[in-house]
Amino acid sequence: MKSLLKYIKDYKKESILAPLFKMLEASFELMVPLVMAAIIDNGIANSDTPYIFQMGAVLVLLAAVGLASSVTAQYFSAKAAVGFATKLRSALFAHIQGLSYTELDTIGTSTLITRMTSDVNQIQNGVNLTLRLLLRSPFIVFGAMVMAFTVDVQAALIFVVTIPLLAVVVFGIMLVSMPLYKKVQAALDKILGRTRENLAGARVIRAFCNEESETADFEQENELLLNTQVFVGKISAAMNPVTYIIINLALVILLWTGAIRVDNGIITQGEVVALVNYMSQILVELVKMANLIIQLTKALACAKRVENIFGITSSMENGTLQDVISGENAAIVFEHASLTYSGGGDESLTDIDFVVKKGETVGIIGGTGSGKTSVVNLIPRFYDATKGRVIVDGIPVKDYEISTLREKIGVVPQKAVLFKGTIRENLLWGNENASEQDIEDALRISQAKEFVDTKDGRLDFMIAQGGKNLSGGQKQRLTIARAIVRKPEILILDDSASALDFATDAKLRAAVKEMGNQMTVIIVSQRAASIQYADKIVVLDDGAVAGIGTHEQLLADNVIYQEIYYSQFPDKKAKAAE
Repeated sequence: MKSLLKYIKDYKKESILAPLFKMLEASFELMVPLVMAAIIDNGIANSDTPYIFQMGAVLVLLAAVGLASSVTAQYFSAKAAVGFATKLRSALFAHIQGLSYTELDTIGTSTLITRMTSDVNQIQNGVNLTLRLLLRSPFIVFGAMVMAFTVDVQAALIFVVTIPLLAVVVFGIMLVSMPLYKKVQAALDKILGRTRENLAGARVIRAFCNEESETADFEQENELLLNTQVFVGKISAAMNPVTYIIINLALVILLWTGAIRVDNGIITQGEVVALVNYMSQILVELVKMANLIIQLTKALACAKRVENIFGITSSMENGTLQDVISGENAAIVFEHASLTYSGGGDESLTDIDFVVKKGETVGIIGGTGSGKTSVVNLIPRFYDATKGRVIVDGIPVKDYEISTLREKIGVVPQKAVLFKGTIRENLLWGNENASEQDIEDALRISQAKEFVDTKDGRLDFMIAQGGKNLSGGQKQRLTIARAIVRKPEILILDDSASALDFATDAKLRAAVKEMGNQMTVIIVSQRAASIQYADKIVVLDDGAVAGIGTHEQLLADNVIYQEIYYSQFPDKKAKAAE
C-alpha cells in the first residue's frame, strides 16, 4: 500500500483537513453527555425550566456545529479518495500500456480488468473510510474513557477492561479474514475470465450446443466464490454480535456499579447517565471501526494485487535511437532469428534467416501454426527474438526507441479491431495529422471507399464497439486503410484479407503496388493467390523457413508450397500432371 500512497500527494490538504474536521466533530460529540448530565442534575432535579432550555440550546448548537464539521470532512475525504483512485487508475493503465505482449499474455486480460475496476474501487473506498474514521473512532473511544475518568475513577475502570477486550476481538477477526479476502478476489478473477470467454465466444458455444456444460462450469466457479464469501462473511459478521455482547455486559456492570455509588451519594444520577452515554459512544465507534477494518482488509488485499501489477516490468528494454536515416538497401533482415514464447517450452520460430529489400513485396505462406504471424511480430518488436536478431534499415530493432521503430511500420493484424467512434476517428489512429485527402486515398487503396460512400454521413458514420455494425470484410478494409493513412515505410498485412473475395483482394494488392512510394510490403496469407505475384515468397513449416523464391521457382521445386498451391487450385495440379 505504501508505494500507492504517492498518488494521493496532490490531495495532501484534503487528506489533512478531512480527519481534522472529523476530530472536531468528535470533540463536540464528547461534550454532549456532560451537557445531558448538567440538565439532569441541575435542570430536572431543581425544576429549573429556563436552565433546561438554555442547555437544550447548547445541545442544538453542538449538533449544528458537529453536522457542519461532518459534512465538510465528508467532502474533503471524498475528493481525496476519488482523486487518488483516478490517478492510480491512470497510472495503472499507463503501466499496462508499457508492458510487452509477453507480460500481457502471461497476466491475462481478465486479471487486468479486475485490477483496473474492482480492485481500484475497493482501494478508493478504503481510503475514503480511512480519512473519515481511522482517527475519529480511536479518538472517540479513548476520549470517552478519559471523560469517564473525569466523572468517576472507579466506574471508569470498567472502560479500561472493556476497550482492550474489544480490541482483541476486532483485530483477531481482522487477522483471520485478511488472507481470506485475497482468496475472494482471486475467485472473482476466475469468474470474470470465464464470463469474458463466454460472452466473446457465445456463438461458438451455441454452435456446439455447449450451453449446459458452460453453465455448469460457471455455476461451479460461482459456487466456490459464494462459499468463500459466505465463510469470510460469517467471520466478519461475528464481530458485531461479539462486540455488542461485551459492550452490553459492560453496561450492566456499569449500571450496577453506578446505582450503588449513587445510593452511597458518591456520584449523581446525571453522571451515571453520562457514563452510560460514553459507553454507548464507544459501542457505536467500535462497530464503525469494525466495519472500517473489514473494508481496510479488502482494500489492503486489493492494494497488494495492484502493487503486483506495478511490480511487473516490461521484458522489452527501450532503445535510444531516434530520427534514423539509413542508406541501406535492405529494409528488413532476419539474422538466424528464433523465438520462444514465455512458458511455451519449445521454440515457435527456429533460425529464420532472409532479407527483404526496400520496395519489395514479400509474401509469407505456410500451414496453420507454422509461425507466419510470429515472424512479422518480430519486426515492430511486439516480441523480441530469443536468439539471433532482426534488423530494420541497417539497425537492430532493439537499438531503436520503440515509438520511432513503430512509426516506420504500418501493421494490419489478423483480427480486425475497430474502436467505438466515427470512421474518421478510427482512421486517424493511423495518423492524427492526416488530411482529408490522405484519408480518401487510404479508403480508395484499401477498397473501402465503395461501402463508406453508402454509409450515412460517410466518414462521420458511427462505428459500434468492436465494429459490430460492420461486416468482416468491411472491418478488414478499414483496418488496412488505417495502416495506409500512416504512410509507413513498411506495411505488414497479416492475413488481413481473409474476409475479402478474390476480386477485391486482387484490387487491393494492385492498388498497394501502385502507391509508388518505395513502400516495403509484407503479405502474410494462407491463400496462394494473395502472394503468388510477390517479388519473393517465404514458405514456413513448423516455425522454420522451408523455402524462399518466386512463385514459379517454389512451384517447381518446393514440396510444401506445391501442397498448399495445388490444394487451392486442383485444376492446376491436373494440368501440371499432364
